[in-house]
Amino acid sequence: MPKTKKTKQGKVLPSAKVKGDEQGLDFPRAWVEFPDPADEEQVFRCDLTWLTSRWNCIFGSGCQGISAGRADDGCCTLGAHFSDDDDEKRVAGHVARLTPELWQFHEVGSESGWIEEDDDGERQTRRWKGSCIFQNRPGFAGGAGCSLHILALREGREPLETKPDVCWQLPVRRTFEWIERPDDTKVLQVSIGEYDRRGWGPGGHDLHWWCTSARSAHGAGDPVYVSYGPELKEMMGKKAYGVLVGLCEARLAAQLPLLAPHPADG
Repeated sequence: MPKTKKTKQGKVLPSAKVKGDEQGLDFPRAWVEFPDPADEEQVFRCDLTWLTSRWNCIFGSGCQGISAGRADDGCCTLGAHFSDDDDEKRVAGHVARLTPELWQFHEVGSESGWIEEDDDGERQTRRWKGSCIFQNRPGFAGGAGCSLHILALREGREPLETKPDVCWQLPVRRTFEWIERPDDTKVLQVSIGEYDRRGWGPGGHDLHWWCTSARSAHGAGDPVYVSYGPELKEMMGKKAYGVLVGLCEARLAAQLPLLAPHPADG
């Protein structure tokens, strides 16, 4: 997954394009802010429109992929950038347990490496034959999809333990911003929201397709705050996640028509 790139100061980009069954990116959203019960210097700002939507990953069952003609890649076409050294070291420990039965390109990765640097010198998973080297292609006996994800399921782990940070967090986006208050105090605002096309930076305009705003990816039985519970707990902490659950449940239980629903929910 590519890192987000900044545009030059003053440059204005047109609205990100939407394709196929995708809905527009600009619509009313219901945000809620609450203090982190585990850290008095931190507040969470959460997009309830996204977190109570019925999005679910449809990799292998309707996903059109981010690159034209490579639907089987899903969002793995470009490989995954590591968030930091700890992220890379953690993943390396799990890669060491992959076997040829679980990883289609085990021989290649073991002999010539599974990490490469992009044009800016940032380290990422290597691309092999058009997509991430850890992606098993359709027809592989060990199963199609991310071999690190398959490893986690085989071992009874959550995939967030074995995969690079950017892979297990998508399509939830977490950002950090220090907010200076009128009384000269500061608080760290942690935003939890939807990783839409804009989250990719300028490159998001060129994606063949992206799932979060596509109606075909909105039809799950459980809303995102439930289906992504393990990931949200890891990103927010258990206590903050508990607060979020209460707010999401209150939103869905309201008797009035839902304020600012996600348009892709249909």
